Amino acid sequence: MSDFQTVRGFEDLWRLPVQPMRRPPTLLGGLAASPDDVRARLDRVVRRAPEVMVKVTGRTRDAGHLRAHLDYISRKGGLELEGRDVDVLVGRGAVRDLVDDWSAAAAMDSRRRANSPLSLSIVLSMPAGTDALALRDAARAFAAATFADRFDYVFALHTDTPRPHVHLAVRAFGDDGQRLNAKKADLEAWRQTFAQTLRDRGIEAEATPRRARGVIRKPERGAVRRLGERHAAGLGAMPRVKAAAYREAARAAFGGEGTRPWEQAAAARQAQIRATYLAQAKLLQASASAEDRALGARVEQFVRGMPAPDSQRLVLARELRAANARTRPGREVPGDRSKDRS
Repeated sequence: MSDFQTVRGFEDLWRLPVQPMRRPPTLLGGLAASPDDVRARLDRVVRRAPEVMVKVTGRTRDAGHLRAHLDYISRKGGLELEGRDVDVLVGRGAVRDLVDDWSAAAAMDSRRRANSPLSLSIVLSMPAGTDALALRDAARAFAAATFADRFDYVFALHTDTPRPHVHLAVRAFGDDGQRLNAKKADLEAWRQTFAQTLRDRGIEAEATPRRARGVIRKPERGAVRRLGERHAAGLGAMPRVKAAAYREAARAAFGGEGTRPWEQAAAARQAQIRATYLAQAKLLQASASAEDRALGARVEQFVRGMPAPDSQRLVLARELRAANARTRPGREVPGDRSKDRS
């Protein structure tokens, strides 16, 4: 029988940075989580359960922009849009009526400025192979739990890419007059709520902060990635953002520019996170429960498999030094002490 306990500070690994706009129904890893919840979550984390994606992709600011967005997610009326109370909208005429309704609601907001959003655009996504219908059901439950009592919304399931995903459009002006203004903590809470609705439907899913997985680098933006792919194929120039990143990396690789304070802080935080995981692993391995001892071993393996806590600048700097060494045989790469260790 498991008597799961945690070391001091373990609960901080997954804690939200600040209080979200609205606490979701279940916030695993928060103050209200039971020991069984925390153990189950640790097991999912070290098994690297698929991480959900909840991303705010934009905001519409006038009726024309809103109509264009709803036309896009409904494929110009070809896909059903589902809303609150499982209302289903079909066709471009229904989209126009919805635009009129949301525009009229926004006009009632005396505080609204000319560029205030009419709606918030959100994408809910899971890796390729996820059951699309279960994903849609989970998205329906997520939207109802997060928005239904205050904000109108519609959503549509898209299956035209390897990753099934749901586009969710939420009216920015609430039934009670409140405006939807999502912050970073809200996105973290939304991810956890969405992951729970997926698990409720039998889909393995988790929603942990990058730092809890040993990752400090933000993923490359989609537009930059696509431009980079075009450049690699000889179809365009290198994106300016990437070119600037390489210039910074070159200064680190060859210009003697050392590690920056924020990189040092990130590395120190990662060292603390990894030490906390290892302390938890040691506690589990001392348990009378064979299951807990096995979990402790998996936690150790998980920490060993974490990526190096490097920024993009330092990773690119290593690539540049390696490329320089390949073009100049016999020359030691600046800053590379590998020969000293051999």
